[in-house]
Amino acid sequence: MYLLEMNHVRKEFDGQGVLRDISLSVREGEIVSIIGPSGSGKSTLLRCATMLEQMDGGELIYIGEKAAWEGSDGKSVYAKKENLKEIQKHYGLVFQNFHLFPHMTVLRNVTDAPIHVQKRKKEEAEASAMELLRKMGLEEKANAYPCQLSGGQCQRVAIARALALNPRILFFDEPTSALDPELTGEVLKVIKSLADMQITMVIVTHEMAFARDISDRIIFMDGGVIVEEGKPEDVFASNNVRTQSFLGRYGEI
Repeated sequence: MYLLEMNHVRKEFDGQGVLRDISLSVREGEIVSIIGPSGSGKSTLLRCATMLEQMDGGELIYIGEKAAWEGSDGKSVYAKKENLKEIQKHYGLVFQNFHLFPHMTVLRNVTDAPIHVQKRKKEEAEASAMELLRKMGLEEKANAYPCQLSGGQCQRVAIARALALNPRILFFDEPTSALDPELTGEVLKVIKSLADMQITMVIVTHEMAFARDISDRIIFMDGGVIVEEGKPEDVFASNNVRTQSFLGRYGEI
């Protein structure tokens, strides 16, 4: 079953085509990593998938339900607000810069949306949040504030916050790009543990070895198009000149 389908997606900024007729789908339980050089459209694709950016053209479908489709003029038409709100419950997004509320404790950061958006009981939301923080190795930080945490700890709180809403699919936008190299490992370890829990994930990353180890499928983007996609072993052994050039810079060929 497809949790996500994006068909013929187009997006322009100032007349420049950032996404050019991109189509992809993600099955339940699948882990897909999106790699490519800076400016290739990876993060824009994620922002279109999570409706932080509106597509100029194309279709966006979650679990068979259309969030956007192409109108008669070729431009994307979005569903009604109340329908989109329901569709948005299907996914969570972890940003590269955490986006935690600085004035809230770790526990409140994780429980705020379940209580106020999903209208869950406070006791239930807090019990669930503490279990997530325990899995993230942050149980003792529940009453700390983001400014008292390391970058790696902040990113683990952000992951717990996304998981607290029980999404069917979790998106990561360069989850380690704002971290020191020594903190990167701890976050990648947490994401690997989510893979063991069969959580469907789409990960934009520049960590090539991690992408190769964790992914069921890798998508290589460049210039706003998908140059190549397939199993990690196939993409990393590709004969495609552009793919070889990109991976060669990371010493991955």
